[in-house]
Amino acid sequence: MSDSDAAATAWSVSPRRYLANRTATYTIAPPTSRYITMRDGCRIALDVYLPEGERPADGVPAILILTPYYRRFATAEGSSAEPTPNAARYRDEFVPYGYALVVVDVRGSGASFGTRDSFRSPTERDDFFEIAEFVANEPWCNGVLGSTGISYLGAASCFLASTGHPAVKAIAPLFAVWNTWVDHQYPGGVRMNTLPASYDRLMIGLDHDRRDILAETAYFGHPDYRGPAPVDGDDGTLVAEAVAEHRNNFHMPDFIGEFPFADSRLPYDETFGAFSFSPYHYAEGFRPDCAIYNISGWMDGAGFANGAIARHLSLPNPQHLLLGPWDHGARTNVSPWRKGQLSDFPLYAEILRFFDTYLMGLDTGLEDEAPVHYFSLHGEEWRAAGAWPPVTGAQTLHLAADGALGAPNGSGSDTWKADFNRGTGLNTRHERLAAINTTTYYADWQDRIDGLASYTTAPLDAPLEVSGHPVVEVQLTADQGDAVLFAYLSEIEADGSVRYVTEGHLRALHRKMADPDPRQVWSWPFRDYSAANAEPLRPGEPATLRFALLPTSWVFSAGSRIRLSFAGADMDHYVQLPHGRPPKITVHYGTEAGSRLELPVSATTSPDAAHEKEAR
Repeated sequence: MSDSDAAATAWSVSPRRYLANRTATYTIAPPTSRYITMRDGCRIALDVYLPEGERPADGVPAILILTPYYRRFATAEGSSAEPTPNAARYRDEFVPYGYALVVVDVRGSGASFGTRDSFRSPTERDDFFEIAEFVANEPWCNGVLGSTGISYLGAASCFLASTGHPAVKAIAPLFAVWNTWVDHQYPGGVRMNTLPASYDRLMIGLDHDRRDILAETAYFGHPDYRGPAPVDGDDGTLVAEAVAEHRNNFHMPDFIGEFPFADSRLPYDETFGAFSFSPYHYAEGFRPDCAIYNISGWMDGAGFANGAIARHLSLPNPQHLLLGPWDHGARTNVSPWRKGQLSDFPLYAEILRFFDTYLMGLDTGLEDEAPVHYFSLHGEEWRAAGAWPPVTGAQTLHLAADGALGAPNGSGSDTWKADFNRGTGLNTRHERLAAINTTTYYADWQDRIDGLASYTTAPLDAPLEVSGHPVVEVQLTADQGDAVLFAYLSEIEADGSVRYVTEGHLRALHRKMADPDPRQVWSWPFRDYSAANAEPLRPGEPATLRFALLPTSWVFSAGSRIRLSFAGADMDHYVQLPHGRPPKITVHYGTEAGSRLELPVSATTSPDAAHEKEAR
């Protein structure tokens, strides 16, 4: 099946139809580039792409792309290589429709001077206000600004909006975090093990102009690339000086290790904490007239979809939310039932419609559409909803004896020891974040969960749609002072095929719930991952772990069974805890308050379908 919107009924006017009726009236002028000087003297490089043609007398809106991944490459003489692999899509999708595009090398990257002292530095955020001020006052700009981009660029658009600059009227953060600590680096309170190093290697390749390293990547490895493009008038001297400064940039593995808790601060700078590089920390800076389009996918890393949803729920601004069957950046349609690897959804047509609405003031009909759209996997169709979460039904499945999952059935426990050699493999939701060109996901899932502690329902009598955050609550004891509980949700189809649905995990140290943070409104169990709320396990004493799996929309077929599996490690993506001490874990079940799985289900499907037969 396809994720195309061509036959979708979730929109009154689909993105495809909107684009078909939107005339591209401009060509794209070659870029001009220059330095602008920040308050501390640091010079920032930017490119400007203008729509070529008869522009309005008062100027055009500008869309800012704020990137650490080169605004533009220098290329070999005569090369046909795309010099702007990080921004070409925005140039080609927006400029012909009357927008200026401004692509910026953030401080400490590309041709810009300075150093990066952090992942998404507060200093970088301060630069964004000055950049916005400069662009808004250019003679070709009408004083209206927007911003978008994938991942780092999407979070940068949030940082830009959070400066409160009055010209910023709309941002579309794509596949972008809201809380960097928990959405990206420490999901479930557990540090990623390989991601910081892979990110660091990529950034050394870019920041040090190490073309041998960039040749390893799927995105920046073209043999005709010759490092960051100098600005107009620079013979290469200035860009070489800038690159020399970048060699003092921070290194992610060293840096992120300074923040074992979400409230950790640098030991040499009490003003700088894990919150400093998270957009949510600056939520109060968003002006109420800045519209936001939050876009992510069901397989978007270990928390990026959570970031999109939390941002949507936390800010009172005009908002839209789109969640598709995509990996990080929507480079792949992840559905096992897809027609092809690539997405058929016209994502940038939808973003164009958004900018047309809020930057150009056109009557696009977007405000008459539902604020939430999402793609339901295995149902293979787009859905619309008036709010998040999109469904109102609920179903609770209890863990029971003999690996059953359904109605409470007696009491008991199962004991197993964490295996630190278990992992989910290298074709998962995580690899795309490391710039790995993953196209097939979880094809070996049956082997991956074989031998895990698992609980399975009886065959379903009717299809069951699960849309939202499944929640696991487990009563356990362990023989160590810490543990990590990984939970995996799968569909076992009638023919025996095993499908990965979603997953989640929690470090037991962070099991204590916390009062909600108004800057981080979650529709799933909230915890602050603070040092103050950290509580080691007491070996042999029962503890309750309640946590959400990553959001999804999935239709379990009639005749299929739902399986919940547990592990104590994922060696391929997360550090082992406790180090060198694989815990023995006992899961308790059997009462209404016992271990259970809570599913958000559509009210149109039977909430008791899995209870109608005795689990087997």
